[in-house]
Amino acid sequence: MTQLPETTDKKLGLVIDLDTCVGCHACVTACKGWNTENYGAPLSDMDAYGKDPAGSFLNRVHSFEVQPDKGPAQTIHFPKSCLHCDDAPCVTVCPTGASYKRREDGIVLVNEDACIGCGLCAWSCPYGARELDQAEGVMKKCTLCVDRIYNENLPEVDRVPACVRTCPAGARHFGDLGDPDSDVSRLVAKRGGMDLMPEQGTKPVNKYLPPRPKDTLMEHSGRSEDMQPVAETPTGFLRWLDKALEAI
Repeated sequence: MTQLPETTDKKLGLVIDLDTCVGCHACVTACKGWNTENYGAPLSDMDAYGKDPAGSFLNRVHSFEVQPDKGPAQTIHFPKSCLHCDDAPCVTVCPTGASYKRREDGIVLVNEDACIGCGLCAWSCPYGARELDQAEGVMKKCTLCVDRIYNENLPEVDRVPACVRTCPAGARHFGDLGDPDSDVSRLVAKRGGMDLMPEQGTKPVNKYLPPRPKDTLMEHSGRSEDMQPVAETPTGFLRWLDKALEAI
């Protein structure tokens, strides 16, 4: 079985803001594109436009309706990928050493040349963050875009995971969570960042920022005086638009 390093020099990972994520799936698309074109075997798609599509994804977004104790229900969009755990069970169960955690930065990777596709790592992961690529017969998982973050041929602004670079809402953050003075560590401390399923004892590096409470929805009285138009006659741009539509 594969051994985990006792310590790592860094703890590179993601901080995901559940209050900001809008569930647009841009991170999913960017991840699929980058990891199909670059690191390792391409992420397969089978019968993509047929009746029974299937394929490999390293990042997925799940959406849930949550009812807080107080206030209105909320829709929470929950992105999930490998959390690069400090005590990663997917590494210690691997019979060939294909799954391993890097000492220099804490990233958990798969050596696809050594992977036999046995699936033990996927069964041991409590987060469902690994997928067997059916076309290639090897296990796939988030690499934190290791081929981007150290690539000096890219502009410095692009040396972050594709999902972070693409997120239009700024809900994804990347950095060293082992450094208490890093931007991501400060953000976790400020917002009360949480581990996913801490009871599993895996010590995930990635953190989630909880959604903030939402304002109470205002109930409409239903009175006719509350439903009167704001203005009887449109002015400005709306007046011009009204005239233009009348002329059609």
